[in-house]
Amino acid sequence: MLTLDQVKSKSSTRMIGLHPVVMAAATVLIERCYTRGVPILITQGLRTIAEQNGLLAQGRTQAELNVAGLSSVKAQPDKPKVTNAKGGTSYHNFGLAIDFALLLPDGKQVSWDLKRDGDGDKVADWTEVVQEAKALGFEWGGDFVSIKDAPHFQITFGMTTSQLRAGAKPSEIAMAKATANIDRLKGEADELSAEEKKELTVLRSEVKALSEVVAGLTNSKDVLKEQSLKQAADIKELSTILLELTNTNPPDWSKEALKAFTCTPSVLNGKPVIDTPGSATYSEARIITILHRLGLAAQQKGDK
Repeated sequence: MLTLDQVKSKSSTRMIGLHPVVMAAATVLIERCYTRGVPILITQGLRTIAEQNGLLAQGRTQAELNVAGLSSVKAQPDKPKVTNAKGGTSYHNFGLAIDFALLLPDGKQVSWDLKRDGDGDKVADWTEVVQEAKALGFEWGGDFVSIKDAPHFQITFGMTTSQLRAGAKPSEIAMAKATANIDRLKGEADELSAEEKKELTVLRSEVKALSEVVAGLTNSKDVLKEQSLKQAADIKELSTILLELTNTNPPDWSKEALKAFTCTPSVLNGKPVIDTPGSATYSEARIITILHRLGLAAQQKGDK
């Protein structure tokens, strides 16, 4: 698995020329998406006027470009349209926009599959990236009315491209407000220690593996029993390595799962999987809730 530094380095050159606030937001976006198990690659940031006009030429005839005052730009009618923005009318031209793609596990290939769920958490990776980007103050191209631009994010500071072409700059107040929000979200990510981040990565890998095991179970009693024994061992191992020495009052959202595992006899010794439902750390509560949502409690009880 790629490290965070490796993931960030792959986007570094493409972020050159971005507005400082947008660069900070893009950096935190990469970090927060990585923490959620979704590595991303910034595929483009600052775009020249010539590059923008080249994109506009896609899907258009030479006559259409001539009408737009772009007679020197070669039409590309055989390609699909990707933008309606002429050079100077895209926020990319002012370093206020980025495009991204999902970075695949080999660290070399990327994906624009909006339905891909590489981290196996039942939420599309693309959706997770959009959630994080919007929280950071980005506008999403998928919300555009004319041409949907799913890989596109922009921070406009309330300015139009006409104002930017005229030489106007974002106000100090707008930049300070955006920076404060970015710093707040970055601070939340920084609160996790290196060891906690490592444990979180292990947790995701284990949960993904468990999800694959559950998905592959058949109706065969022998196979189901064998997998249940393996799952029981995995549960014990997870509960050991993911303990946090903090508050042991379980969150309200975890109580149903804790109760379910209290009523679930272990396939190993017949004793309840959990014997202290009123005491659990956040990490314990979280993993038990995930396992409960996977239906493991019901499977174990049924096998007894």
